[in-house]
Amino acid sequence: MQPASVRAVVTGGVSGLGLATARRLIAGGGKVALFDVNDDKADAAVEMLGNHNARYFKTDVTDEAGVAANVAAAHDFLGGLNVTVNCAGILGTGRILGKEGPMPLSAFQATVLINLVGSFNVAKATASLMQDNAAEEDGERGVIIHTASVAAYEGQIGQAAYSASKGGIIGMTLPMARELARFGIRVMTIAPGIFQTPMIGSVPAQTQESLAASIPFPPRLGNPEEFAETVTFILQNRYLNGETIRLDGATRLTLK
Repeated sequence: MQPASVRAVVTGGVSGLGLATARRLIAGGGKVALFDVNDDKADAAVEMLGNHNARYFKTDVTDEAGVAANVAAAHDFLGGLNVTVNCAGILGTGRILGKEGPMPLSAFQATVLINLVGSFNVAKATASLMQDNAAEEDGERGVIIHTASVAAYEGQIGQAAYSASKGGIIGMTLPMARELARFGIRVMTIAPGIFQTPMIGSVPAQTQESLAASIPFPPRLGNPEEFAETVTFILQNRYLNGETIRLDGATRLTLK
């Protein structure tokens, strides 16, 4: 897919990995609809990206009707829709048996609902419109990229809900790619390691330094721009489909 032809929905688009992705797609000549619930950061994000290139749509990714309506509105703003990048998510940490008792089931459900069900909800709504696109080279009509995590493979203590939600994303990648292949829609997932995002920004500096030192090479936290570069690589390499790419500096999460 040529960068200038990109018409993308990016969830979690006003900060972190989502904002870096939007910036990269727009730099290549594309247009982006930012799906997020963070009103406080939305105006600054749109101003930085340019009003003609980006628009904010307040979106709860778990709301089926709301997502469908915003996808339709985004399609109108973008003048088409051929890329979806799911970056919306929450960390959802908590021990199964904590100091205050067993984890409330609602906490586990909320993490899975936002991270996994939300990704599926946006993917199926955008794919519904992508299927009607004119076919490009090799019959391609669209690309959907999910965000998982290395925690899906090596979840630490306190990450049962988060790891389950991200493992579910990896698990649905191949069957989704197989099913949507007849429409010319590719599906990929990126599993980032420890990245410098607002989510990790709340962690004390000393802890961040310790995390960075645990990464084999390069021994630092990942930059959101490196995630965005991986997104553009996936868009441009049409033979990538149905797979998860670890983006982690060869890190493997320890017990805790």
